[in-house]
Amino acid sequence: MTDALRRPPNPIVSYIDTPDGASRLGAQVAGAREIAVDTEGASFHRFVDRVYLLQLSTRDVDAVVDPLAVPPPAELTALMESPEVEVIFHDADYDLRLLRQDYGWKVTKIFDTRVAAQLLGIKSFGLAALLEKYFGVKLDKKFQRADWSMRPLAPGMLDYAMLDTKHLLDLRDRMRAELERLGRMGWAQEEFTRLESTRWDPDEDDNGFLRMKGARDLNRRELAVLRELVAWRDDVSRSMDRATFRVVGNEPLLELARGAPATAAALGAVNGMPRAILERRSTEILDAVARGIAVPDDELPRFPRAAKWDRDPDFDDNVSKLRAVRDAAATRLDLDPGVLCSRDRLELIARKKPRTLAELSEIDGLRRWQIDEMGTEFLAALSPYR
Repeated sequence: MTDALRRPPNPIVSYIDTPDGASRLGAQVAGAREIAVDTEGASFHRFVDRVYLLQLSTRDVDAVVDPLAVPPPAELTALMESPEVEVIFHDADYDLRLLRQDYGWKVTKIFDTRVAAQLLGIKSFGLAALLEKYFGVKLDKKFQRADWSMRPLAPGMLDYAMLDTKHLLDLRDRMRAELERLGRMGWAQEEFTRLESTRWDPDEDDNGFLRMKGARDLNRRELAVLRELVAWRDDVSRSMDRATFRVVGNEPLLELARGAPATAAALGAVNGMPRAILERRSTEILDAVARGIAVPDDELPRFPRAAKWDRDPDFDDNVSKLRAVRDAAATRLDLDPGVLCSRDRLELIARKKPRTLAELSEIDGLRRWQIDEMGTEFLAALSPYR
């Protein structure tokens, strides 16, 4: 059964692409105590992602800001960073990273409807599924992979973008009420607080080539070639402002790393190499391969060593016992087991073998609410092996 939406039937809808429009929007939203926010990036099309469209909704205003034409008003910055204003997202992680990167915004009071849905035990927690479940609203996915960096925007794109925040405040109202009824609002608040520090680590992609699917099948020399090829592709993608896979896909790079071709003819035999790249940049690719071949043996890349643990003959049995506790709690709480506690957390508990709830609380990534729900049972499951 769906509920009627609680917002006014005809809220103010604005497309903001001028300084005057931004000033009016700032005045309209200045007093809000709740604001729903979404962004549109273009990582599927561009090398460096940024905010290409900013959507927001209060109880009285729906607006789409074009940040390529005008910066967000100062009043919006104040709202986003105010500890008194709740900012509602759906799947906040990516939006928070972009907003922190482009505007320096550090949001301090978050409600994430995706997280709320998972903590409520909802299996289909995409925004489209949630809006249909709660309100009977159906979202069209026509522009899901659209290039939001292009101007002018195609007809219908603004309406599509606006739907990402138009109903979020009503969705937040329903979900908050359900979380409170189930006694899980504290769980959600702990998760929301963790989101406040979300940002991109500027160094997190230095070894991105090691995370490429198939990289672990390469030897260290081949990894050195792959590293050079990935760096070359990144430079080209950056200069063209084009997503890396639109320049050269990963599979051709892996084949180049394995074969280390030394001639343009050999490059042309690599499956999936774009003709335009071969025609214009064969020399650059061959130079990248040569640099990888020339890396001294003692400087060849290697995968980071996994953390060393003392051999524990009871480890697998302990993990099984902890998983049984987790799965029983998941059934009792009607939650997905992975949401309740991930396997890597279970394995870390099994390795640490905590003796007390205090020791359990020191395990990285384990939430207070998880300890409250399962901590005593976890310790009991491990007690024969201490």
